[in-house]
Amino acid sequence: MKKLDHVDRQILQILHEDGRIPYTEIAQQLGVSEGTIRSRITRLLQDGVFQFVIQPDPEKLGLHVQAIIGLTTKLGLQKEVAEKLSKFSAVRFVGAYSGKHDLIIQACFHSNDELITFVNERLSQVEGIAAADVSLELKQYKDTFSFVQDDEVTLQ
Repeated sequence: MKKLDHVDRQILQILHEDGRIPYTEIAQQLGVSEGTIRSRITRLLQDGVFQFVIQPDPEKLGLHVQAIIGLTTKLGLQKEVAEKLSKFSAVRFVGAYSGKHDLIIQACFHSNDELITFVNERLSQVEGIAAADVSLELKQYKDTFSFVQDDEVTLQ
């Protein structure tokens, strides 16, 4: 994979802001040809640097309850548990972590009752889960998938 340069990062930032922007407009903004934009985006896609996806708003889909669930697994069963959790439609993220929890999942539900049913009837049936720590999202301040960092931010 070729190292990303400043133009690649600019393309990624522009696409992050509007994934439907025409290549001609990106080219105009960056002062390069449309062919350059097209070939760079093709290379970035082929190299797996990014992919075009949609990010629906869970609230607008009726999923009003978002939970982060920290799980403790029995020794040697972390990967097996993670694979089982990945199959649940309510679960949108599964990750292995160091620290207090072996796995952390993010899941979305229509109601608190649906969350309770998930924990008591679905999670409780997954072999290898020793404990679950459920936290509800009260307010969301940031949710982004942008990892393009060309500028430095100074916090005051």
